[in-house]
Amino acid sequence: MGVNTLNGRKDNKTPILEPELITDSETLEATTTETTQGPVVTPQTEKEVPPKRKKPIGLILAGLGVGAIAAGTFGYNYWQYSSTHQETDNATVVGNIHQISSRIPGTVTQVLVDDNQLVQPGQLLVKLDARDYESKVQQAQAALENARGQAQAAQANIALASQTTTGKTTQAQGDVSNAVAAISTAQAAVQEAQAGIPAAQAEVKLAQAGIPAAQAQVAQANANLEKAQADYNRYNELYKSGAIARQQLDTAKAAYDVAVAQKNAAVQGVEQAQARLASAKVGVAKAQSQLAQAQESVVSAQAKLAASKGGLQQATAGGQDTAVKRSQYEAAKAAIAQSEASLKDAQLQLSYVNITAPSAGRIGRKNVEIGNRVAAGTPLMAIVDNQNWVVANFKETQLEKMRPGELVEIKLDSFPHHTFTGHVDSISPASGAQFALLPPDNATGNFTKIVQRIPVKIVFDQNSIQGYESRITPGMSAEVAVEVK
Repeated sequence: MGVNTLNGRKDNKTPILEPELITDSETLEATTTETTQGPVVTPQTEKEVPPKRKKPIGLILAGLGVGAIAAGTFGYNYWQYSSTHQETDNATVVGNIHQISSRIPGTVTQVLVDDNQLVQPGQLLVKLDARDYESKVQQAQAALENARGQAQAAQANIALASQTTTGKTTQAQGDVSNAVAAISTAQAAVQEAQAGIPAAQAEVKLAQAGIPAAQAQVAQANANLEKAQADYNRYNELYKSGAIARQQLDTAKAAYDVAVAQKNAAVQGVEQAQARLASAKVGVAKAQSQLAQAQESVVSAQAKLAASKGGLQQATAGGQDTAVKRSQYEAAKAAIAQSEASLKDAQLQLSYVNITAPSAGRIGRKNVEIGNRVAAGTPLMAIVDNQNWVVANFKETQLEKMRPGELVEIKLDSFPHHTFTGHVDSISPASGAQFALLPPDNATGNFTKIVQRIPVKIVFDQNSIQGYESRITPGMSAEVAVEVK
């Protein structure tokens, strides 16, 4: 039994004998016997194999050469490009986002824009209820008019007080001079009368002992009456002009009535003293009568002198009253300035009910509706303008040759088939980690060196974004390549 088989191949190679697995002892013995006697090989008739075609070795070598040249050219160009460009895909489009909020609290009455709407600078966006602020403006205007009226009254009182004081001073000085002259005349008459009645002089003096006191009371009463009358006249004029209250006028009238009564009482006292003097001078002749008249003239002149001095003092006090009124006028002018400031503030608050656009752009994130009650500083919407740029976060190892002004190629994920151009505007003064809410502190704990990212501002060239101005929006992802020198 043959245990080997012949596996011939069509490529004219030596046949290979493959052993079979023997599973029992009888077969093993027979196989051993046949092996000892020699193997029996049964030749097979081989089929004719056609000759192989020769491979185009030249073409293959030529293709490999062209491929090597292309790979080398690509590698050289890539090396040249990578040595003069710095790339990153950690870049984002950034723009100006103007937050719109209210400066004053109020109720929204009109919302004049919608989301994504294009607006112009100064365009009215939101209108608040203006009635409360219009009322405040009216109150401020009324307060200003009141302050101006008080200032005018105080100014008029200054002029009136000044004129009154000047007139009273002049009159009092004239009265003093007249009283001094009257006293001199009366004293001369007394001396002349006394020369003719030396015998009756003692009795007359005794009778006249009570007269001076009564006459002094008359003089005081006259002075008080004149002062009270002057005060009453002045307060009456002030009351008519509305500068004082009725109560002050009534007080001056009461003082005047008291002065009249005192004068009457004093006059009665003088009359009683004169009656006693008359009874004492029953036997006094004509000379005694002349002496009495002369002495009465002296007393009267002295009373006038005292009254004139009192008027002069009152006129002097009137100057202080004028100074007080000047102070009141200055206070009234300060009140006018304060009222004007309050009016301007109220008008400014009223102007804030109209919320306008600070710049041109499109409306975004609108969250205000009619009837909303907003507080000062409440965000209402945002305006995104067309001033866009790219912030690319380069590794710190990529900044060795990067300078402002260098050309940049920009690819936006939103427009993969269009390449934008720009230039480096500026490089951030610190890494992004330094501007984080919790910047790293390498002085504490274990330190692991991490390559930092530095933000670089890249500005679009206007020619490259024509037709894309309104389509490029902040937040878009970008890939940039900076051509470094």
